[in-house]
Amino acid sequence: MHVIWFRQDLRITDNPALLAAAHSGDILPIYILDDVNASSYRMGGASRVWLHHALQSLDKDLSGNLRFFSGDPKEVILGLCEKYNVNGVHWNRCYEPWSISRDKEIKNLLRRISVSANSYNGRLLWEPWDVLKADKTPYKVFTPYFKKGCMNAAPPRKPIKQHGTFSFSKEDISSVSIDALKLLPDIAWHHSIVSCWDMSEQGALNTWYEFLENGIYDYKEGRNFPSKKCVSRLSPYLHFGQISPHQIWSEVSCRGDDDNIIHFLSEIGWREFSYSLLYHFPSLPSENLQTKFDRFPWRNDPKALKAWQSGQTGYPIVDAGMRELWQTGYMHNRVRMIAASFLVKNLLLDWRHGEAWFWDCLVDADLASNSASWQWVAGCGADAAPYFRVFNPITQGEKFDPTGEYTRHYVPELKGVPDKYLFKPWEAPDDELKKNAGIVIGQDYPRPIVDIKQSRLRALEAFKSL
Repeated sequence: MHVIWFRQDLRITDNPALLAAAHSGDILPIYILDDVNASSYRMGGASRVWLHHALQSLDKDLSGNLRFFSGDPKEVILGLCEKYNVNGVHWNRCYEPWSISRDKEIKNLLRRISVSANSYNGRLLWEPWDVLKADKTPYKVFTPYFKKGCMNAAPPRKPIKQHGTFSFSKEDISSVSIDALKLLPDIAWHHSIVSCWDMSEQGALNTWYEFLENGIYDYKEGRNFPSKKCVSRLSPYLHFGQISPHQIWSEVSCRGDDDNIIHFLSEIGWREFSYSLLYHFPSLPSENLQTKFDRFPWRNDPKALKAWQSGQTGYPIVDAGMRELWQTGYMHNRVRMIAASFLVKNLLLDWRHGEAWFWDCLVDADLASNSASWQWVAGCGADAAPYFRVFNPITQGEKFDPTGEYTRHYVPELKGVPDKYLFKPWEAPDDELKKNAGIVIGQDYPRPIVDIKQSRLRALEAFKSL
């Protein structure tokens, strides 16, 4: 029999490792929860909730034949090979540094015992080692990476068509139940997140088709407005591999040169760029890519960090985003940039605090994208936003949530605040707030924890100190 080791590819369609294993004969599908090698990069709470439901769905799609394990995959896989007649092990590649190191060791161990080890690309359009500059060094700027590197590389493969039914091993395999993985929290904070998503492969396809029908042709501009349904919301499905980038690219790239199409494809390119950065700069999640930021005078302010995490900063668009994150495991992309800029620039708190909070709270927490994006906002990463680009949460809210639909949804205590004061409620007359909204600033909704103008100047002075 051939083992198919599922990791971040929890789907049946366009799964090269699964289909290669199936062509070889009877298959044994397995999933191993590996907190051993992941160490400090073990999945956060929200991701584990998603994983639980994604595995349940995959097991159902595999007619109940998925086997679950927990521990070090080296021990699990070698144990299976010793106990059963395993001819080959198949998996799709992961690109986190700890995954690469682990998989190389497993390949070597399998070859020593004459079991074929087979890895495939089911996660990226282009392998990180295939898109390099002319001098064979990695790109650090997105536009040439995408336009010169990717567009001149071999085009992404077409999605692989499913070959039919699978033949599963008849061996009585000793494994654990999915509940034994203990992916769900003991305290039930996760129910609101689960209610927001269909965490299955079919859910991924439904989300994709909904976006193709109703969102993509207003994507370039509409994606900036959090109340509009113009973002794909595919990021958690891509992270857990419930849809492949090849399925997406193949469907969209043939739709012509509409600006919205081109912009969406470039966002898929940003995901590829993030993985390229992580592959070539494995310290990306923890160390500044631009080393001059090692001297940056970050502040230590646990109280301010807590206010940001809990959506109590006094700036409504920031608080709306942070509460959306807690309630849904997701945050709209425009609001992510606003909230992140507020943390690292207005509060002058280290970007690693934000990276860690997002890692725990996002259902789409992805080591490459999370690390690259936080470094981009902080100004210390590749192709980073200039440090002096500080998002103003007042004007950003007024511009991108002009009716307040998004903000009022997640900050309901401000529902009655007139539009002119919604993003700066502390400027509204006290009697008007009390009469129209029934609130008192400082009691029912916090006063701003920093002054937006002074904190911007403080951030620019800190940058000049480098």
